[in-house]
Amino acid sequence: MKKRTIGFIGGGNMATSLLGGLVSDNCQPGNIQVAEPDAARREALAHRYGITTTADNNALAAAVDVVVLAVKPQIMPEVCRGIADTVQEKQPLILSIAAGLRIADIDRWLGGNCAIVRTMPNTPALVQSGATALFANDRVSTGQRELAEGVMRSVGLTLWLEQESQMDAVTALSGSGPAYFFLIIELLQQAGVKLGLSEESARLLAVQTAFGAAKMALESPDESTTLRERVTSPGGTTERAIGILEEGGIRALFVQALEGARDRAGELADQLGEK
Repeated sequence: MKKRTIGFIGGGNMATSLLGGLVSDNCQPGNIQVAEPDAARREALAHRYGITTTADNNALAAAVDVVVLAVKPQIMPEVCRGIADTVQEKQPLILSIAAGLRIADIDRWLGGNCAIVRTMPNTPALVQSGATALFANDRVSTGQRELAEGVMRSVGLTLWLEQESQMDAVTALSGSGPAYFFLIIELLQQAGVKLGLSEESARLLAVQTAFGAAKMALESPDESTTLRERVTSPGGTTERAIGILEEGGIRALFVQALEGARDRAGELADQLGEK
């Protein structure tokens, strides 16, 4: 990993989070490049991380072992076709962090027969607390799988999928998931204010409670169900609150929500793949 060269096409927020994670993980800045059309952003990235930057996607693709595609899905076809000849000649590992783009489409845009790992990171990667699912096509070697995992692990947890079709479910669960938790925090804060707390007190209590619950779930060997039951004393306040949520159909509502997000992910992949 430390001796491999990594290039990012696109220098946006997710790419920046990966840059920070890689440098913190002792990846040498001299082994990292970024291709970015915005001159001010290139200068800022070079100054912040000590990396090489360029405006030439092909120059980057010709110089690195791993090309991280970190551009918006809508412009991915154009970007891939623009570097296709270079990729065919150099045959680097292609690592896509663009949501909703299937490997077959990326491979077609790049000219075919490419080693591609598709990933689905989420926004907590911006604070090195992300969750990323990965899927590799048959042309990816064991060493390349390890390399791709090392890149994504620099910003949080990584998980390999057995089938690419599972990526839509991942998008619904962890890709969109931070928004669900932000909504819960928002609703807890609003309810706290309605119960008489100040805005700031309600916000701090809601955020810290969410953080503490997530930390307990990560560090405990017990299932979340067990942790919830321990807090829910018979006849107590928590039991009353949970009962009201259950009566309101919260379980079915979450299933419906994730099914909707999964289906939309598939629809968007179909639309993007037509380009």
